[in-house]
Amino acid sequence: MKDERNMALVPVKFRFTTKEKTVMIAIIVLMVIGIVVTWVNYIKFTKTKAEHEFAYQQYQEAIKKQQEEQERKRQEKLPKLTEIGIENVNHIYRSDTKRAFLTFDDGPSSNTNQILNLLKERDIKATFFVLGSNVEKNPEVVKRMYEEGHFIANHGYSHVYETIYQSPQAVLDEYNKCNQLVRDAIGEQEYDSHLFRFPGGLVGGKYADIKNQANTLLLENNIVHVDWNVLNGDSEVTNPTIEYEMQRIQETVGNKQSVVILMHDAQAKTATVQALPGIIDYLKNQGYEFKNFYEIIK
Repeated sequence: MKDERNMALVPVKFRFTTKEKTVMIAIIVLMVIGIVVTWVNYIKFTKTKAEHEFAYQQYQEAIKKQQEEQERKRQEKLPKLTEIGIENVNHIYRSDTKRAFLTFDDGPSSNTNQILNLLKERDIKATFFVLGSNVEKNPEVVKRMYEEGHFIANHGYSHVYETIYQSPQAVLDEYNKCNQLVRDAIGEQEYDSHLFRFPGGLVGGKYADIKNQANTLLLENNIVHVDWNVLNGDSEVTNPTIEYEMQRIQETVGNKQSVVILMHDAQAKTATVQALPGIIDYLKNQGYEFKNFYEIIK
């Protein structure tokens, strides 16, 4: 008899039919394809994720650069009075080259917009010594001055001598009141021109002592003053003509190298608007280069 135990240990040979082999091969192929597809998708996902991260990083860097550029431009328009700036103001009437500062007092008014239009056409930057009382009435004009690169300086609030020259502190108070109104108008709470023009000028007059004391107080508060050495005469007579203003410009310019020209853009000064093109042409023909106080207060 055969040993049944030995028979149990004999391996059984399985034979796959052709159909079964085909199915197995198909399964294996599908598994391989699945693995390959999974791997490819993983690679694609990883690459896409890296690309997205890189793109986001680039976007963040671009935003940062844009913000830095905006901040740089904002800071450029905020006057900063340094020792160099003080020295520049103290020697404003001295220059190795011919330069002209167009300055306008007592505005803004509707005349100011016409002046701004002309300055824009000629690509000239000017300096406006604004009155706080008129800034209140025309904040949009002040904002336009600022946005177009003109220097907004300070002429106090009231221009009423009995009020502003009550005391040195009254002068500083008017400066601060005007300055805050300018800040509100241009939407920039850090703005401070550091530049004041005394109504009537610093020198002489009934309030000379108060003015001199106020000038010391202003300087202690990081504020300098500037008057003028050329004028167009629009405050000398009631109704100046274009011819009169041109004559006064020529008479007071003389042979000066550096000229700070006093003009006015208050509501009544329509003659100045009409005379300004001729004044600009005259100064250009005399070889003057136009400047504003952004190049001085620094």
